[in-house]
Amino acid sequence: MTSWIVTPEAFDSPDARGLRRDYYAEVAGRYWRRPATDEEIDQGLTGDGAERLVPPSGGFVVGRHSGEPVACGGFLVLDQERAELTRIYVRPEFRGRGGADLLLEKLEGMAHELGLGTMVLNTRLDLIEARSLYQRHGYVEIPAYCSGPYMEVWYGKALRS
Repeated sequence: MTSWIVTPEAFDSPDARGLRRDYYAEVAGRYWRRPATDEEIDQGLTGDGAERLVPPSGGFVVGRHSGEPVACGGFLVLDQERAELTRIYVRPEFRGRGGADLLLEKLEGMAHELGLGTMVLNTRLDLIEARSLYQRHGYVEIPAYCSGPYMEVWYGKALRS
């Protein structure tokens, strides 16, 4: 029997680094409409702010399916009320098996435990699977709370009380 386990993990552990590389390769490749090179991935991960994905400024989790690291995600504390969901990723061959749902539940719970009441995020319009995931979990479009070259739509959700 196969199972999922989602646990907090250092953003720079070997498994987390590999998953973050895969995440960046996919989102960059989809944006550029070609595979990202190793050099481009290295450049994109340099100075990406992942070092903030640690308490008290955030958190990071790795999802394992039957022990294999195949998913990751994090959140950043924005202010006393809000956290920002970031780097949600499930390797393509493991999608549709419930792992992304568990990532969101775990990260939302971690943010709520820090006393935060709202989770927000930004994404691109072409990341249809991600947008569908967020909408299924009760995220609704909100006004832009930040700006940047890869931000096209913003979502928010009140965390459970």
